[in-house]
Amino acid sequence: MRNIILSILGVLLILGSFFIAKHLIDSKTKPKPVIEKVIKTVYTDTVKNSTIPILIPANGSLVAKQRVELYAEVQGIFKPGTKLFKPGQYYKKGETLIKIDASEYYASVQSAKSNLYNTIAAIMPDLRLDFPNMFQKWQTYLSSFDLNKTTPKLPEMTSDKENYFITGRGIVSNYYNVKNLEQRLAKYNISAPFNGILTEALITEGALIRSGQKLGEYIDPTVYEMEIALSKSYAGLLKVNEDVELQNIEHTERYNGKISRINGSIDAATQTITAYIEVENERLKEGMYLEASLNAKKEGNAIEINRNLMLDGNQIFIVKDNTLDILDVKPVFYSETTVVLKNVPDGTIILNKPVPGAYSGMLVKPFTENKTSKDNQ
Repeated sequence: MRNIILSILGVLLILGSFFIAKHLIDSKTKPKPVIEKVIKTVYTDTVKNSTIPILIPANGSLVAKQRVELYAEVQGIFKPGTKLFKPGQYYKKGETLIKIDASEYYASVQSAKSNLYNTIAAIMPDLRLDFPNMFQKWQTYLSSFDLNKTTPKLPEMTSDKENYFITGRGIVSNYYNVKNLEQRLAKYNISAPFNGILTEALITEGALIRSGQKLGEYIDPTVYEMEIALSKSYAGLLKVNEDVELQNIEHTERYNGKISRINGSIDAATQTITAYIEVENERLKEGMYLEASLNAKKEGNAIEINRNLMLDGNQIFIVKDNTLDILDVKPVFYSETTVVLKNVPDGTIILNKPVPGAYSGMLVKPFTENKTSKDNQ
């Protein structure tokens, strides 16, 4: 009897343990959470087509439009002048830049002029006897002959006899020899070809100047040019006298220029065309680096968006019924940061900022920035 009671208690204990364990297991089972669909908020714009100006970016450094490299054609000592030959020195047009000692050469020129005068004077008695009608004009020429001035032009010879007579005496050859010497004498003085400043001086007063030696550089500081190289695809868009907006690299100052020249050929190596922008401003200096925006043309019925909104295959994301979709577009011009598009209908809602992981069919919540409320804050 006792064994029977113990067996029944053991079975009851086992069954109780089973039910208690099952209850504990069931109490730990939790319902699976329902995953909510995440709808991203995206910034959007509504398309309104308009006329977009096509601006071609370019850059370069300024070079004086009038620029002269000074070289010596004669030899001698550099004589001091009224102004020091130093960089930054201003000169007016016609003012002497460099004066080379020409005393020795000047004496040879005067000697040649004196020989010419004596040769003409020696034929005067023969002219009086053989060519009395020509005597007076040669006498007038001698009277106007001044050794301290430029040799005057010989009288015009009106007959073959006069020509043979004058040429046979060596007067014509002596005259052109003197004119040649006078031309070379003028090279001992280098004058300013225009109002400007000296930007480089390679010699000092008292130094010996040799023929062919570079002496310095001289520029007009009022007008500058900037050379730019553009892709050949822009060749048909550029026009001479087209206005160009320039700015420094810090974007703190702006200048107005114009296209002065366009090269007629394309560089075979780089496939670029060269244009020159002329600009005038007293704040500009040679060598300054500027950025330019060239007004190539105006594209009608187009929009301009950021380049990072473009997809492969000339497509962009649009929002339709709170869902992302893809639209085929026609890009007509790319700049460094933007792209000009056509074939985007008015009223189309497009993304204003890129969405990471975006795909066609993605649910989104459009959000348009309220510029008016921002301005009022």
